[in-house]
Amino acid sequence: MNIYRLIKAQYSPDWSGKGAESIGRRWNSKGIPMIYTSESRALCTAEVAVHMPLGSPPSEYVLLTISIPEDLTITEIDVNDLPPGWKKFPYIELNQHLGDEFILQIEYPVMKVPSAVIPGDHNFLLNPRHPDFGKIEIIKKEPYEFDERFFKR
Repeated sequence: MNIYRLIKAQYSPDWSGKGAESIGRRWNSKGIPMIYTSESRALCTAEVAVHMPLGSPPSEYVLLTISIPEDLTITEIDVNDLPPGWKKFPYIELNQHLGDEFILQIEYPVMKVPSAVIPGDHNFLLNPRHPDFGKIEIIKKEPYEFDERFFKR
């Protein structure tokens, strides 16, 4: 299975989860490394675009195509198991707790979670601490240009 990640080119060699670890995000607390990816290029675009100001599109991004071997077990959080408000910002502690447990238990290398941006779509969280993490590979890296219409005022 292929998944995707949009990231600033300068950070693309980093495959450690330290970016999310340094600030915490929807599915991880500060101090817990995690790599965020999406099931499609379009979802990657939307997930990045919602965090950008209007006016000018982000630049110097790359799109990573990532291969997850079919034999790796993926755990999943079903949207119906989440409480009302799980999509809110700032992020709720329950989401972060679920993601932290995924990382700390080291049972699964990948967790499928619902997207807060596009209902019905999914993101995939990668556990860089899992022994099978090395089986997950970046198979393509290409420059990515955002469509300016996403950022019109």
